[in-house]
Amino acid sequence: MPEQDPKVRARNFLEVPLGYTEEMARREASRCLKCKTPMCRTGCPVGVKIPEFLALIAEGDFLAAAAKIKETNALPAICGRVCPQENQCEGKCILGRKSEPVAIGRCERFAADYERQHAAAGEDASDKSALPQSNGKKVAVIGAGPSGLTVAGDLVRLGYAVTIFEAFHKPGGVLSYGIPEFRLPKAIVEAEIENLRKMGVQIECNTLVGKTVTVDELLQDEGYSAVFIGVGAGLPMFLGVPGEDLGNICSANEYLTRSNLMKAYLFPEYDTPIIRGKNVCVVGGGNVAMDAARSAMRLGAETVTIVYRRSESELPARAEEVHHAKEEGVCFQLLTNPVAFHGDDQGKVRAMTVQKMELGEPDASGRRRPIPIADSEYEIPTDLVLIATGTRANPVLTGHTPNLGLTSRGYIVSHGAGRTSRPGVWAGGDIVTGAATVILAMGAGREASKDIHQWLTEGGAWE
Repeated sequence: MPEQDPKVRARNFLEVPLGYTEEMARREASRCLKCKTPMCRTGCPVGVKIPEFLALIAEGDFLAAAAKIKETNALPAICGRVCPQENQCEGKCILGRKSEPVAIGRCERFAADYERQHAAAGEDASDKSALPQSNGKKVAVIGAGPSGLTVAGDLVRLGYAVTIFEAFHKPGGVLSYGIPEFRLPKAIVEAEIENLRKMGVQIECNTLVGKTVTVDELLQDEGYSAVFIGVGAGLPMFLGVPGEDLGNICSANEYLTRSNLMKAYLFPEYDTPIIRGKNVCVVGGGNVAMDAARSAMRLGAETVTIVYRRSESELPARAEEVHHAKEEGVCFQLLTNPVAFHGDDQGKVRAMTVQKMELGEPDASGRRRPIPIADSEYEIPTDLVLIATGTRANPVLTGHTPNLGLTSRGYIVSHGAGRTSRPGVWAGGDIVTGAATVILAMGAGREASKDIHQWLTEGGAWE
């Protein structure tokens, strides 16, 4: 897929991949072998009918391809951009055993983009007339992120009146606050959400469930027959090392939220305060770390360094994101771990002491455990440090929902299909699994929506 030149894109927030032309999409889709047992579908958490939509693209019927995808995926333009297809559908593609797998994600993106671009002319793959009549039941969805949007899209198609309650002033969850514009343009997120609104989904923003309203009030006073909790796990984790309370050290989540959701990158059109460092260090090796590092570069940094305690083969970020970061000039200090921060006379960070590491036996994550090397400490000068070492569950909702089973780490316990310890309450996505991917959260939403519908129509014991 064509991309912006690295030297150019490293200083702008425009999308990096430029997308397929119609000819390129048809040529790529025609590579599909039309396997009798399509393994690619088994790798998709939401079960997209991959060979079918690829065949429609190959034939040039792009709107029909978009409609085929939307039968099981309400957010195809998003998934085509941010899903780790290399580990899912494309990872199962038979062609990938001897050559390159079919670029399923890029084809999905093409079909969704084609439909959106032609919607203004009245061409739309969604058949609004096919939506059923109301069944008279209301379902509340807490959180307008990937899992919540999936549940809402599935249930509104089944005749439920669905209302999403979102704490932020804009829906989208991590799609809006976490993923930068150059990876996922917000106009695309807004368009996908607008499609759900057209289908009848109601979205109430600035509503912090647990404070503004409680789960009990939704079920007992507001007339909702079921509640789905998809609030994610956005509470940042820090290192707990000396000097971490200095100025200009903050979580990558806060940094990205200011830049993405609050549009700090569009200064002076948006006057959102954000720290702009010259020598930026990002601690961590996941997609959030890559997003923060690449954003810092675009916000004017002279140097950006990823500091990660394992080797490159253990980096949890997508290979594509690591590749793009390197192309854009981000440096990598691997097998390196921060042990202290040092401040200047104004109380702001000026340097970070790090220690070299070596890899031992695998730990509980399956990756080799990093072990400190004695007497290997040295300093890295820095004026901005972004901590991207993971997140955990925010207790605002769970702490105000009695009898909701939680793990020792504060995540909601699921008893299958998203069922919680509270009858009539489901949960899915990061608030159950911990930080994961957009598509896995959507898969959890799909599983929960099926179970919600079955329980509300057939009843049965709550297990």
